[in-house]
This record gives sequence, structure tokens and C-alpha cells, in this order.
Amino acid sequence: MTNPSPDAAPRAAKRRSPMLGLGTYLGLAGALLAMIVLFSSLSSHFFSYDTFTTLANQIPDLMVLAVGMTFVLIIGGIDLSVGSVLALAASVVSVAMLGWGWGVLPAAALGMLCAAAAGTVTGSITVAWRIPSFIVSLGVLEMARGAAYQLTDSRTAYIGDAFAWLSDPLAAGISPAFLIALAVIVAAQVLLTRTVFGRYLIGIGTNEEAVRLAGINPKPYKVLVFSLMGLLAGLAALFQISRLEAADPNAGSGLELQVIAAVVIGGTSLMGGRGSVISTFFGVLIISVLAAGLAQIGASEPTKRIITGAVIVVAVVLDTYRSHRASRRG
Repeated sequence: MTNPSPDAAPRAAKRRSPMLGLGTYLGLAGALLAMIVLFSSLSSHFFSYDTFTTLANQIPDLMVLAVGMTFVLIIGGIDLSVGSVLALAASVVSVAMLGWGWGVLPAAALGMLCAAAAGTVTGSITVAWRIPSFIVSLGVLEMARGAAYQLTDSRTAYIGDAFAWLSDPLAAGISPAFLIALAVIVAAQVLLTRTVFGRYLIGIGTNEEAVRLAGINPKPYKVLVFSLMGLLAGLAALFQISRLEAADPNAGSGLELQVIAAVVIGGTSLMGGRGSVISTFFGVLIISVLAAGLAQIGASEPTKRIITGAVIVVAVVLDTYRSHRASRRG
């Protein structure tokens, strides 16, 4: 069999315009601007440099998790275990440093590797037995959370300021963690749009059988995406440790819902085959500004959950509408 050309797999994807257009970016930017204007009119303290720098320094973990989830959704999967995998990685770091006396870098590397291994387990089982990743990741969610509780004896482990440099603001008030997360977003967008690997992922999400018939085995690519998701969950764990100066086995509880919400609001399709890391970044900003704005105007917790849930439902409806329009044009 002759080797397939790098462009063989994504030919079907091109018919669906897998990359989001300028109109989508403008719409997201407009929605973000409208929210800022709204909350600035409702709260005299919202529109300030301190508010925006504080917000920027609180979202690096959500940013990198959303990057990984974008890739997972593009191939037609979903990963509900990311919050628990984050807690597992943080717990491993705490055991390595406090229990074994390891240094910062080896402990951080071990935590990220364990998180990547958890993602690899999810991807491997999903691919090998063709089980929906939704179900597999639910199982990994429980296992990772249970392992985090066991490693920490269900108690918060105080690590100290070993990772504080990640969250300490620089001269402009922005933390290194935010800059690292921005670099991850740029690198991921280039990987998705400018490399053969990215085109294969879009092809897999659009029509996996067409990719297989083109002579490309989609299985290792799918497993790799879940491994990358786990690795980014490990990086997010380091960001959280730097802010909390501790490893909390309850960390990341419910975070997977925020991550999926941000990615879907950003326009990545739940059906697979279409998405953008840059638009996901807009989704992260929208979901974060919404939460911060509602908090500043004194909205109750039930009200915040109702409004946030409504925004997610609207985003899903719009995604379904876009998918139906794309299928009719195809």
C-alpha cells in the first residue's frame, strides 16, 4: 500500500469548514464586550485594571484545561475526568515533596506524568473497546478522585511557597502562569491549524471512517489527544498549587463542567470536526467575566448557577443549529 498524502485525511473535513470564521470571532468578542459594559454599568468597581488582572491570574488552569478539551471535542470525544485528574496530580506532587523529599521540578514532572497516564488510560480503553469516552471518563473520574483522597488521607496537604513564583504577579500585575497559559493557547492553535497532526484530528472528528480508508490509523491519534488532555490537567494542577500553596484532594470538583462550557461557548462543536483554540480562549473569558461580574453585583449562588446554565444551553442550541446548517450545505 502506498503511503497516503498528508492531505488525504481531511478532505471530508474541508466540506464542513472545520475552522471557525471571522464572524464567529467577532460575535464572541462582541458578546464579551457587551458583558463588560453591562457589569461595568451595574458595578462601579468592575471596570478597573485590578479587576482584570485578578481575573487573568485566576484563569490559567481553566485556560489550559479548555485547550485540551477543545482537542478532545474536535475528535468527537469528551473527558469528564479532568477535575479529578487535576486533584490527583496535585496529590502526587504533595506526596513527592512532603513524603519523599523530592525537589520542585521532579515532583512537578511526576504529577504531570501521572495526569498524562490517567488521560492515556481513558483514551486507550475508549479506543480499544470502542466505548464512549463519556462513560470511560466517568469511571476514571471516580478512580482519580479516590486515589487523590488516599494519597492525602483526605486532607489538604500544605506545600508552602515552592510554586508561588507561578502565581506571583510580574511588573504589569500579570502572573507567569497566565503567560504560560497564553503560550499554550498559541502553540495549540498553530498545532491545530498549521500541522498535519491538526488536520488529521479534524478529519477524525468529521469522518473517522474516511480517515481509515485513506490509510491512516486514527487510534493512536485519539489516544494521544486524551494523553495531552491529562498532561494539561497536570499543568493546571501546578497552577492551582501555586495559588493555594497546598494540594487539596477536593480541588477541581465540578471544574469539568466549566471547561466544557467554555469550549462550547467558544464554538467548538460537540459533534466533532470543528473548533478553534482561539475561540475557546474567548469562551474562557466569557465564562470567567460572567462569574466575576455576577459576584460583584451580589448575585446569589443559585442565581449565578441559573444564569450560567442558561448561557451553556444557549451555546449548545447554537452549536446544534450550526451543525444542521453545515450538514444541509454539505
